[in-house]
Amino acid sequence: MDNGKMMRTPMPSTDSVKVAVRVRPFSQREKNSGSKCVISMDSRATTTIQDPKNPGHVKTFTFDLAYWSHNGFQKDKDGVLISADPTSKFASQRDVFRDIGRGILDSAWQGYNATLLAYGQTGSGKSYSMIGFGADKGILPSVCEELFRTIEKQERNQEYQVTFSMLEIYNEQIRDLLSSTKKPGGLKLREDHHLGFYVEGLKSVPCKNYAQIEKLMEQGTRIRTTASTNMNASSSRSHMVTTIQFKQVFLDRAFTKQSSINLVDLAGSERQKSSGSEGDRLKEGSRVNLSLTNLGNVISALADAALGKRVLHIPYRDSVLTKLLQSALGGNSRTTLIAAISPADICYEETLSTLRYAERAKKVRNKAVVNTCTLARGSKAESEKLLLGRGNSGVAEHQLGTLAAQGTWAHLLEQAWRDWEQQYAVTALERQLTTTLPYLLNVNEDPQLTGVLKYFIRAGSCDAGQAASNAITLQGLGISGKHASFTNLDDNVTVTPYSKCKVVINGVPTTTRTKLHHLDRIILGSNSAYLYIGFPSERGSEDLSRFDYDFFQLERAAVEGVSVHKLGAVSSGDGPADPSVLAAFQDYIKLMPLVAEANQMSEELKKGLKMELKVKNLASSDSRGYDLQKEVMVKVTNQKTCEVWIWSKAKFINRKFLMEELYQRFLDGEDSPVAQEDDPFWDPIETVHLGSAHIWLQSLAYCMQFEDQVAFLNCDGLEEAVLHIHIIPCSPAGQAQSEENVVIDPLELLGKRIDFQIHIIRCLGIKWLKEDAKRGIQISYRIYDLPITLYTKPVWKVVNPQIEESLHFTAVNASWEFLNYLQTNALVVDLWGLQEGCAELSCSQLDLMVTGEGHIMIDTKKISNVKDTGQTTSNQTPELYLKMLKLQQEMELLRNINRALRKENVLLKESLKKTGSGQQAHQPSNTLKITQMTAQLPSASEINQMCTRQASCDGDFAKALKVFYQSMNVARGQFLRLRQYTTPEDDQMLRPFVYQQSQMLKDFGDLLESSLWKLKNDIALIVKKKKAYLLHIKQ
Repeated sequence: MDNGKMMRTPMPSTDSVKVAVRVRPFSQREKNSGSKCVISMDSRATTTIQDPKNPGHVKTFTFDLAYWSHNGFQKDKDGVLISADPTSKFASQRDVFRDIGRGILDSAWQGYNATLLAYGQTGSGKSYSMIGFGADKGILPSVCEELFRTIEKQERNQEYQVTFSMLEIYNEQIRDLLSSTKKPGGLKLREDHHLGFYVEGLKSVPCKNYAQIEKLMEQGTRIRTTASTNMNASSSRSHMVTTIQFKQVFLDRAFTKQSSINLVDLAGSERQKSSGSEGDRLKEGSRVNLSLTNLGNVISALADAALGKRVLHIPYRDSVLTKLLQSALGGNSRTTLIAAISPADICYEETLSTLRYAERAKKVRNKAVVNTCTLARGSKAESEKLLLGRGNSGVAEHQLGTLAAQGTWAHLLEQAWRDWEQQYAVTALERQLTTTLPYLLNVNEDPQLTGVLKYFIRAGSCDAGQAASNAITLQGLGISGKHASFTNLDDNVTVTPYSKCKVVINGVPTTTRTKLHHLDRIILGSNSAYLYIGFPSERGSEDLSRFDYDFFQLERAAVEGVSVHKLGAVSSGDGPADPSVLAAFQDYIKLMPLVAEANQMSEELKKGLKMELKVKNLASSDSRGYDLQKEVMVKVTNQKTCEVWIWSKAKFINRKFLMEELYQRFLDGEDSPVAQEDDPFWDPIETVHLGSAHIWLQSLAYCMQFEDQVAFLNCDGLEEAVLHIHIIPCSPAGQAQSEENVVIDPLELLGKRIDFQIHIIRCLGIKWLKEDAKRGIQISYRIYDLPITLYTKPVWKVVNPQIEESLHFTAVNASWEFLNYLQTNALVVDLWGLQEGCAELSCSQLDLMVTGEGHIMIDTKKISNVKDTGQTTSNQTPELYLKMLKLQQEMELLRNINRALRKENVLLKESLKKTGSGQQAHQPSNTLKITQMTAQLPSASEINQMCTRQASCDGDFAKALKVFYQSMNVARGQFLRLRQYTTPEDDQMLRPFVYQQSQMLKDFGDLLESSLWKLKNDIALIVKKKKAYLLHIKQ
């Protein structure tokens, strides 16, 4: 270089990346859901996380700093969070700045480059720590404010040059947040042999005080908010990089120190999970999460290298973000990573992933040097023209070198100040209008971007939409050129949607002229949310922060009838909430706006797809009747062909990213066709799960037949079809058993052979086929320990198909577990929908064990363990009990005989005493008496008769039980249908619903009452018969 010579300290210092962890308070959504805290911090360095599903499993991590910001705080008069009392361990924004922010400033004053990375899932508090909220300033504004405060105290013979730039990386494209001009394709990333990677054309603004930087941050946030709306891109999926170039010029020594401070707010870490495309044919198709994924790869590679492992390649060049951060990771920078985590149990997996990520990052080692430069001797003007020289700051060195050619530092400061004054005038005018006019205030998923945009409703009528001629120009997915008309007349504001334009007010869609009230919530298009701020006379001291993005979505969900209680989170009364249900509800709320956006993109791209949220297992239970874990899924329907797909949450999110890329190309005017296999709106045809039916198996445990029509319930708990099924206990030859084979106690079947047939007769009223007659169905089930699922043959184009498929099953040696299964479990039968072109469901029965007659064997565990010498005797216990029961019955009979004999013996002794000396004369008579008494004892034939009568009573009892169990099966089916009966959304259907539900309750009660009366009556007859017989025996 002509103007100076770069000098660096000869030996760079080796520093590990400094890692801090911060846990935030519960969000309002988490409070409403009853979430529990799974994080604890016993010291300033340790963080412990507890598995909510296994409380005994805890894992402790050690970092440089651990900040407890979960509780123990209060707001001061300025709205700043501070410790509630001296004993509280709450870490405030000031505490975080003292440790991290001052460390960054110390490094900058020494001439080191400094980088701060904020990492964590969306909503974990990254932006709060980095930017802050309101008066509670974060690290970025505090660093800037403290920097200028310190500059003001320095000596006069030194000059301090500060420049400020902001950029955003979304979908591998770079946007300048200080420039209102959007460049198609984004700014370009260039590489210089000496400087490394830099952003070509990035605006870097010279600043002389903190107030100027504060306005620049507001400007950058406004542009980011507008860009987020225009591009339909959530800020949680973009990275924001703020760079402060700080140069100290020592004029008397012709010497400089230079530092590049990079503050990086990373995208939400949940986008990085590999499961985002799990089960999707378009894996790794989206570039949205590419930067964060590659950042993880770079950190992992550097961590391995620090541990002495052989690493052949550090993948810096795989993404825009890692190129820009090359010096920050393993290079010339002192780097700090702050990992923001949620305390809630429902975020356990994400939080654990974040902590593991941070643990890897602390192993990375950097080689930071002091960036200095000795200037050539010359005039002061020439020295001033050396704006920041050429240090080792990569990105900004090129920008500031470009600025140097434009004039002296003083001239650049003056020009930047004029721009700032213009911006300040606009802000002042906006502030004045807020005191006189009603307006719309934007509400964004990112709290940092909420309240940034204001749209004033002036007197008269004004149109709102995307057209530039509108008084209110709005951008966003689903917003038309002229979307709605706002009228401000006589201190009243109304909104009127234009034809077919989507307008939602307080969660309710509207198509007519509607009067607005202060703090009404308005959604225009698919998901552009605004809070209506009324006339000054209507306003009070309301806390606007409660009307956040979640409030809007929860309101929409409530109108649609979706709530935690509907998903079954509370079992009864004040019972504990089920974490899996809470997680499903959170997912539902998060996906609602995404589904609306996907539907809008499908409409504009003419894809013909309609997507709707469903809750998997909403009304489903397992074979024991317990609710299955609920998951959110997306049902996708092609409105032209009626083809249906079911996408998991992860698959839908991955497809949504790809849809956004395709939609952006559409907006940019790219008409290049997309191959079908690369189209995120297309998938191969697949089978669809329609519903499940439960057939309880108690009757089989008593060798009783069961035949019934059972409803297939879909994911909404509604009847999808009716299954006609017959379960028949039979002989090995397949002949149905009669009522004489009914057993009283299932233990009687222990160790014996049990044969039965499952006969699927027909399926009735299939809605799937009513919707499209070209479709088909298959039925599947799996019983007990059968290793595979069995499928019926496919049936096509018949609404009430005759299935008529029967399978014979055999338990050669019925075990205690199998008999218990029959008494407590149901056979779950699944109904599958077939579509033209999809593969039919099938299974291979080659691996099944079969009897000599060719019947399918179940309960085979005991058979496979027969040769095992270490077999336990647990299965023999019921058999011994059965034998003991029979022995007790025989012993009781013998005891009765023995009592009779003792009684006769006493009578004989008394007779002998009375006869005295006349014993010989009366001997024949006494002998006759003894013979008569002995004759009164039960004979062998009478004992057999007693057993026969006992068996007759037992048979009658078994028949009574059979009738009762059959009635209970019917009652169970009615109860399940009643349980899944959901309230209609249409108010006009509410009265018929209440009547029908009350009728179902009455029928259910009548059935229970009649069944119990019949059982009591049958038992009374049996007891009466037995008493009569016992009376006959005594006589």
